[in-house]
Amino acid sequence: MMELLAWLGSSLHTILFFVLALSALVSVHEYGHFWVARRCGVAIEVFSIGFGRELLGWTDRRGTRWKISLLPLGGYVKFLGDSDGTSTRGDLDAVPEARRADTYHAKPVAARAAIAAAGPVANFIFAVLLFAALFATFGQPFTPAEVGKVVAGGAAEAAGLKPGDRILAIDGGGIDRFEDLQLVIRLNQGTPIDLRFLRDGQVQDIAITPKVVDEDDGNGRTVKVGQLGISRSGTEYVQRGPLDAVWYGAREVWTVIDMTGTALGQMVTGSRSTEDLGGPLGIATMAGRSASLGFASFLWLVAALSVNLALFNLLPVPMLDGGHLLFYACEAMRGRPLGERVQEFGFRIGLAMVLTLMVFATWNDLVRLRVVDFISGLFT
Repeated sequence: MMELLAWLGSSLHTILFFVLALSALVSVHEYGHFWVARRCGVAIEVFSIGFGRELLGWTDRRGTRWKISLLPLGGYVKFLGDSDGTSTRGDLDAVPEARRADTYHAKPVAARAAIAAAGPVANFIFAVLLFAALFATFGQPFTPAEVGKVVAGGAAEAAGLKPGDRILAIDGGGIDRFEDLQLVIRLNQGTPIDLRFLRDGQVQDIAITPKVVDEDDGNGRTVKVGQLGISRSGTEYVQRGPLDAVWYGAREVWTVIDMTGTALGQMVTGSRSTEDLGGPLGIATMAGRSASLGFASFLWLVAALSVNLALFNLLPVPMLDGGHLLFYACEAMRGRPLGERVQEFGFRIGLAMVLTLMVFATWNDLVRLRVVDFISGLFT
């Protein structure tokens, strides 16, 4: 009985922080669309957090219905003249002629592109501000990239690294702190790298191949990560001033973008397993676990997820913001919109691609959380 209560408590904790994180990210994303659309003169009918039946809502003086809906797995902004929340063109003949100029699709292509891009841009800005707040209050991990200890039998020992060596660059990219070094090496899947370091005032270069080892990801599953076989002497934190915090927050956003792009590139080339791709269940688990580690850990995760949400929406897939931007780029070059049948076909393909990705990622989550093993065990 106690085990059941503990499991229920843990699950409720996970669900709560997952809903908090997702609702915050979706609100910021959709408000980006909303804010720019208002300034472009577009009438907005609905601003919804979640899908399905309305749980709570109100109508503002401009006629926009703000609501919180039953399923907290996303959200949308519905403009006047849209058939749904994906900005698909509806029957404009049903819109009073006096208001047709206020519809989304009546606006110039530049305005529509700005509105489509505003959601991801809002997520990037939100991430910068969250990282900045963390660095200004809790401090930024900023440990000098100096070797504290060399692990026996590791790649660093084989390459000749020694305690006290200061890492300067990897493959020509500068390394300012030990935390940056860790991020680069963990993503390495056994690819040789050129490492530059400082020893006794002399700059030296060596070639080194990180070892790939299995590591517990915290969800009961092992993932392959690169290791040099070195450790730092300690962990240092630097509290940033307001302006510096924003600058380093922007750099942290770029780091997340770079690491995400590297990991996705490795999946495409086959050097990294697609099993590492996570879905909603994996995100929920991370949210619950990070919240249990503390407020700073949870905020860092929300900031990182905000960056990834922006990147996902910028994919050139019809139905996503990036797909809209692709259509608008074609319209700008052609001087007229793509045909309605072409756009409708594109949205169907985009929907199929997004649903397929969600199913695949959710399957990975179920395998990672051993749900598949549990169900299989019921029938064997």
